[in-house]
Amino acid sequence: MVKNVVVIGAQWGDEGKGKIVDWLAEETSGVVRFQGGHNAGHTLVVGGKKTILRLIPSGILHEKLDCFIGSGVVVSPEALLGEIDELNAAGVKNVEGRLKIAPTCTVILPYHVALDQAREASRGAGKIGTTGRGIGPAYEDKVARRSIRMVDLLDMDKLKAKLESVLTYYNVQLQHLHDAEPVKFEDVMAVIEKVAPRIKPMLADVSRTLYDKNQKGEKLLFEGAQGTLLDIDYGTYPYVTSSNCLAGAAAAGAGVPPQMLNYVLGIVKAYTTRVGSGPFPTELFDEVGAGLAKRGNEFGSVTGRARRCGWFDAAALKRSIQVNGISGMCITKLDVMDGMENIQICVGYELPNGEKTDILPFGADAVEACKPIYETLPGWSESTVGVKSYDALPENAKAYLKRIEEVCGAPIAIVSTGPDREETIVLQHPFA
Repeated sequence: MVKNVVVIGAQWGDEGKGKIVDWLAEETSGVVRFQGGHNAGHTLVVGGKKTILRLIPSGILHEKLDCFIGSGVVVSPEALLGEIDELNAAGVKNVEGRLKIAPTCTVILPYHVALDQAREASRGAGKIGTTGRGIGPAYEDKVARRSIRMVDLLDMDKLKAKLESVLTYYNVQLQHLHDAEPVKFEDVMAVIEKVAPRIKPMLADVSRTLYDKNQKGEKLLFEGAQGTLLDIDYGTYPYVTSSNCLAGAAAAGAGVPPQMLNYVLGIVKAYTTRVGSGPFPTELFDEVGAGLAKRGNEFGSVTGRARRCGWFDAAALKRSIQVNGISGMCITKLDVMDGMENIQICVGYELPNGEKTDILPFGADAVEACKPIYETLPGWSESTVGVKSYDALPENAKAYLKRIEEVCGAPIAIVSTGPDREETIVLQHPFA
């Protein structure tokens, strides 16, 4: 049986998905991005050289692979073409020839960005931490059935009529709700006319192509963005992203049947981080948290925003395992824990009424009220940087990993001990 693998973030994003997708990609004939936009950065390090991707799937560095952007993704044409130009300049071959975009993708245009930024500015102290890249408004358009989609680039006359109506809707909000400058029709059309000639050749029936590949026995890799706890339905709402980040979203976002999703690999950082606003039960405000941030270089690859750091939260991960059906975990950044005398794991929460729970509740208010319950484990002084064998890990590091498995209820398949593709320990290969 052909095995296809879905890679998702199992925490609040930034778990190191890009490296693992790049590492697994050589087993496949295609890598598919199925949700999100250019508000997520996936960092790859190959031979010491760093590449940051935002929209293009993390298999693009494998020069014989096809890469796909499914209809669950909202696409900024300017950001996409800028990313392609960066890869071309770096010597990556035939990027535009290997990249296929679903014509049903919603297009992010200047008015989405303008409204996103105006709204966030109006929220004052109630900011939700949006990146201001137009992702949310673009998904709103999709649900409201007014979005301009990639297929609309094929008929400019119809597109212009559609754009006039949409722009009226946006400018009313910008001017009268947010006291912001309106977006001009001619400015938006100038963007569209500039990008359309390069975008059109990349449009393809992604859903059909993926189905045909699977029928031929070719393996596929589905790449998620952000993380489970930022999911629009199951995350810490309203401090969430605008799409479904779960493994199940790969079916709708790529246009494939659920039966094609055979193995779910959850990427899990050896501690916990979060970017932007929202509740974070295990967050550390002391020198320990600062140390994790420094050693882990915890800054967003796209936004540059500092990430908040805290102890490993097994109760939150248990929720991710449940809603994703995680087959195996990949633990990343284990090396950041080197040199710590003691390490704490959150195994559950105490609720305001005195009751205890071993799983993350839904919604920001409920999570905000959770008081973490910790277990303390001994740390290790030996270095794990670049270790490629499980047996070579310090005994206390192995005990830490074992306890994570026990508390969360899912096996560890992979351990990452550094950013480079080769710094990886394989316990159970997802494609095996």
